[in-house]
This record gives sequence, C-alpha cells and structure tokens, in this order.
Amino acid sequence: MRVVKGESGQAVVVTAVFMCLVAMGFLALALDAGYLFREKRMVQSAADAAAVAAAEEVASGTPGNEQTVANAVAKLNGFDTALAKNPAVVTFPAPSGRFSGSAYVAVNVAKPVPTFFLGAFSSRLATQTVSATGVAGSNQLSQTCVCLTGTSGQTFSVTNGAKLTTNSCGIIDDSTSSNSVVVSGNSTLSTLSLGLVSSSWNRGTSVTGGSTLTGQVVTGVNKCAPTLPPAPAYSNCQGDPGTSYGTYTFGPATAGGTICYSSLTVGTHGSTCTLTPGIYVITGTLHFGSGANGHANLGGNGVFFYLTGSANLLIENGANVNLVAGGSTQQGGGTAPSLGVYDGIAIYQASGDTSTLTIQGGSTSYIGGALYAPSAPMNVGNGSSMVFPIGGILASSFTMNGGSSLNVMADTNLGSMAMGSPRLVQ
Repeated sequence: MRVVKGESGQAVVVTAVFMCLVAMGFLALALDAGYLFREKRMVQSAADAAAVAAAEEVASGTPGNEQTVANAVAKLNGFDTALAKNPAVVTFPAPSGRFSGSAYVAVNVAKPVPTFFLGAFSSRLATQTVSATGVAGSNQLSQTCVCLTGTSGQTFSVTNGAKLTTNSCGIIDDSTSSNSVVVSGNSTLSTLSLGLVSSSWNRGTSVTGGSTLTGQVVTGVNKCAPTLPPAPAYSNCQGDPGTSYGTYTFGPATAGGTICYSSLTVGTHGSTCTLTPGIYVITGTLHFGSGANGHANLGGNGVFFYLTGSANLLIENGANVNLVAGGSTQQGGGTAPSLGVYDGIAIYQASGDTSTLTIQGGSTSYIGGALYAPSAPMNVGNGSSMVFPIGGILASSFTMNGGSSLNVMADTNLGSMAMGSPRLVQ
C-alpha cells in the first residue's frame, strides 16, 4: 500500500513532460518553417536581381558575361556561389511560355539551407530553389519598318514556311486581340522588335508548328502613327496604254511630272516597258504581269505610284518587278531622281481605299522604297520573293504564306518604338 501511494501524481508529471515536448516540437517546426520562408524570400530577391543584371548584360549588345554578373549580384544579396561549403548555384534555364525569346533571360538560384531542429531527425539540408525572368530592353528605340493599323482580330500572319526578315528595325501591330500575330507551319519571323498594342498576346499559342520568332516582344505599346504625304494633284486620266504588244515607254511627258491612268498594265503580251521617272496616279488596277520575258518592266527608277478611289495593286505569279522610289538607291547603283515629298515611297494606296494589295506566287520583285496602304490588307503569296531595300510596309493587315520570303528595311516615316529598360517580367 505504501508503494502504491508513492506512485500517485506520476501521470500528471508524465502528461506535463509530454505536453512540453509537443510544445517544443511545434516551436521548433515554427522556427524552422519561418527560417526557411525567410531564406526563400532572400533567394527570390537574389534571383530577381540576377535576372535583371543578366538582362542588362544582354542589352549591352555584347552578351556572354551573364553568368559572371549574375553570380556577382547573387553574392551581393547574400548567396555566394564560391563558398567551400553549401554554395549557392546560379543557372540559366531556357525561357519558356510567353517570355521565350532571345531578349528574355531566365535565372534560377538554389541554396542548401541548414535547419535548427529538423536536422535532429534528418542530416539532409533543405534546398531552396527559385526562378526569375528579366527582359533586355536596352533603353533604345527600335525604328519601325512594318506598321499594321488594323485594331482588332488577327492582323499579322506568317504561315506555311514563309519567312519575314526586318533589318535592324521592328514591327508594330495595332490590334488589341490576343491572336493579333500568328507565326505557324515552320515559318520564320526575324525582327529587332515586335511591338503589340495587345496586352494579352501569348507566344505559346501564337508561335506554333515548328516556327520561330526572334526579337524582343513588347506588349501594351502605343499604336504606330506614320507620317503620310499629301495626295498629288492630277487631272485628265488616260486609258491603259499597256494592253498592246510591243515596246513602250510609259509615264509623264517630263521626268518628275505627273500622269494619271484609269488603269496601268505593265509586262504583258511579251511587251518591254520602261517607266519614266515621275508621279503616277492610278484610279483602277496597277497590274504587273509576267509575260515580258521574265521582266514586268525595264527601268523604273524615280517613280511614285498613287492609288486612289478603289484602285488596287496586283503583282501576278512569276512577275519580276523593279521599282525604285524617288531619291533612293537604284539596284545597279546610283540615286534615282528626286520627287520631293514622295521620295522614299514607291507605292501609296490612299487612306480609305480598302482594296487588297496582292503579290502572287513565284514573283521576284525589287522595290526600293516604301509600300503604303493604311486602310488595306496586303497579301504575299506562294513562293514570292521581295526585297524592300529602302522603306517599309504600312497596311491594315499583312499575310505571308507558302514559302514566300520578304526583307524589309527601316522607314523613318513609320516612327519608332521604345524597347524599354532591362526589367523583371516574371
């Protein structure tokens, strides 16, 4: 009985000890969890800073030093990659999703973190890994060479093996739709920048089927605002002189003058055509054919075509067009005669004229000057090959397909886009 009485109160002691251990366990868990959360936030800060630093290195125009600067910035934020024990690790995974492309830099920062109490149950360290993505905006302006004025729907399409290259210049698309730009079917779009008014465009759903898009993509930009010349004065439109056979010289009576045609057909029936330098006003169809021994025209230096009313452009299958705008460099060298305010513009379809500009399959054209059609779509078809060595493209929408290729140069009349500073985007 004396022994039994001596054991009274032991359950209380055991319970108290147990509760203390449980409380200490929860305290230990809370301390470790809080510490790990703090470390993760610090690793995230290091990753963010490293991503921006690497993006700045890309924006400098001489990439290749991203790893060094990312390591240095991570160290400044408390994560040293050169430690002998438990060093941090900075890696560069391929950017993905809507932020994939040569202008984007993704950074991972990983760090083994020792715990205070959990280490009593496991000798393994808790590794914190976070990611961040920066974009190299470069604080520069990207001069525009393609301006698309359509404000809704799909306004830019490069499909079925087509290839569009803009030389040290960019594209601005005014559509607010999420599918405003589509590159599909093993096509290639290579540009300095792609500026989208739309803020909801997604690369992952818009660049598909083995296609590639290179260049910095900037969403939410302002619409392009081109500077357009005034309409030329004209009167007494003549009939189409190009429907007969033979050798002809078309155009104004004096070089640099103005002439109006109800329609103008160039390069049919085996005819050989030379275009006189000057201003051509067309109220019907401007038609370049392929029936003149492979050349739609011989000579077209210092010309400006103004399409008005319901006029339209047709470059047919297999045509070979050679047009050089006033003041621009001719294909064989030298400078074309000046046309004043129309210098640098080869074809201008007036605002309000919605007739489609069509360049059909198989044509090979050299257009030394801009092609403006602010209210109309432009279609480049199967196998067409065009070079715009001076000037750019202005249209409501633009479609390329079927193996066609096009090279476009910058156009000061089409303005420019701010590419922005290197910054964090994800």
